[in-house]
Amino acid sequence: MMAAKKVKSEDAIKGLATHDTDIIESLLAMQLENIAESGLDPKTHSLVRIAALIALDAAPASFVWQIGIALDSGVTPEEIIGVVVALAPTVGMAKIVATAPEIALALGIELEGLEM
Repeated sequence: MMAAKKVKSEDAIKGLATHDTDIIESLLAMQLENIAESGLDPKTHSLVRIAALIALDAAPASFVWQIGIALDSGVTPEEIIGVVVALAPTVGMAKIVATAPEIALALGIELEGLEM
C-alpha cells in the first residue's frame, strides 16, 4: 500500500475547494491506511466513526463525508439508524435529536414539511 503524503492544512483546504485530485487522493489514502491500521473491516470502521461523530456533535459536512464512505463500504441506512438508537442511552436524547437532521441530510432523507 502506498503511504499517504502528509498534507498541510492550508494546502488541503485549497485542494479540496479546487477539486485537486492529488490532494483528494492523499486524503483518501490516509482514510484507507487508518482502516488497515485499525484491524476493523470497512463497515465496522465506518460505523464506529459515525458513532464518534454523533458523540462529538460534529459538523454536518463530517456526517455527509463519513456516511458517504459508510454507504460505499456496504453499510445500510438501517445500520446507521441502528447506531443512532444504540447511542441514545449513552450520549443522551438531546444529542441524538440534534444530530438526526445531519444524518438525515447525509442519507438523503427529506425533512421538509416536518414540524421541528
